[in-house]
Amino acid sequence: MLTMCYFPSYQIQAVLKKYDVLLIADEVITAFGRLGTMFGCDMYNIQPDLVSIAKALSSAYMPIAAILVSPEIADVVHSQSSKLGSFAHGFTYSGHPVACAVAIEALKIYKERNITEHVNTIAPRFQEGIKAFSGSPIVGEIRGLGLILGTEFVDNKSPNDPFPAEWGVGSIFGAECEKRGMLIRVAGDNIMLSPPLIMTPDEVEEIVSKYGGALKATEERIEELKSAKK
Repeated sequence: MLTMCYFPSYQIQAVLKKYDVLLIADEVITAFGRLGTMFGCDMYNIQPDLVSIAKALSSAYMPIAAILVSPEIADVVHSQSSKLGSFAHGFTYSGHPVACAVAIEALKIYKERNITEHVNTIAPRFQEGIKAFSGSPIVGEIRGLGLILGTEFVDNKSPNDPFPAEWGVGSIFGAECEKRGMLIRVAGDNIMLSPPLIMTPDEVEEIVSKYGGALKATEERIEELKSAKK
């Protein structure tokens, strides 16, 4: 799940440059407004050599992904293509015109509707509302930025005390969310929220309320499981 940087980006980049190591940024989830900036790298002033993008590139209306490269990388690709007589770094199914057209339109809409500004307007309440549940006895940590949040479920509020895997605490929480009309991503005893970038303030409150209700029901279910184990 998303976490904060422990070292300033300029220090990391200086070390990579010193030893001629390429920096690759995975922005498949974070690009195009998820964190309140067009790219996650913008938030930390990171200047990667390669960037992977997908998902919001077309607002998920069409399958498409891409790799952004620095001029230095592009020059190498171009020089090698010249030796072969053509651009030989793609595939027969790459660059589908329909997918590309959808992506171009999606990017236009992001700009026209100022999506990043909207995210920055509603994200503080989203973060504050969900993180208010950090005191739950089954929550180890809630962390995130912008419109993405992850929750880790542990016993005794300690990462060293996971719940028995067969209990499926993450799945219990996911099922409780679904009962309330909210879909989340479950990965073991970790869950993630990535709501729509266009959601309204009222919808933020709805998410916070449903999260709280699902969490309370999950706490009660865990108490039942603990009692049965004694």
